[in-house]
Amino acid sequence: MVDDPEQTVGESAESDENEPETDGGVRAYTVRLELVDEPGELLRALDPISNNGGNLLSIHHERGNKTPRGHIPVEVDLESPPDRLDDIVGALRDAGVNVIQAGADHYGEEISVVLVGQLVRNDLSNTLSRIETEVGAAVRDLSLTAPDGTEAISSARVRLAVDSGRSEEALETIRTIGSDKDLTVVEPLLGGETA
Repeated sequence: MVDDPEQTVGESAESDENEPETDGGVRAYTVRLELVDEPGELLRALDPISNNGGNLLSIHHERGNKTPRGHIPVEVDLESPPDRLDDIVGALRDAGVNVIQAGADHYGEEISVVLVGQLVRNDLSNTLSRIETEVGAAVRDLSLTAPDGTEAISSARVRLAVDSGRSEEALETIRTIGSDKDLTVVEPLLGGETA
């Protein structure tokens, strides 16, 4: 609750979450995104925010500035009820938007790869464990497709969270793991692309 009527939304207010509270029990948050430099990407990133109860306050979009992966950094200031922020972040990720930071939570970078081969026979669980351990990544999402059964060739789309600046190193390690397990690694998938 803001005790000082002179205090603005951008100033720090005392609260349980150390986020400024605005009228109606909503809080102001800053969400940092990485967008592919293609027409319509900003609009695609804003839809999940409004569809999940977020109210846009401002957008800072520097098209001339690029992240280490060649993407456009975008900072979105929004307000929402505290219990909606996780829904907004989840919807952004489901839409293929790379969320770097939301409020006080930092996410690093995300990469998506497709693994193709005898995934089940070659112990998919072990493959994912090796990726998490050797890459230092967290598996955020997995989609497995085995149209001819688990004994045949299958594919899996894996979305990973890695520390900022470690994408290339992570991909090199995933290639090595793929080679060890006789898997084809298709990488990286950018933006909203899916396999």
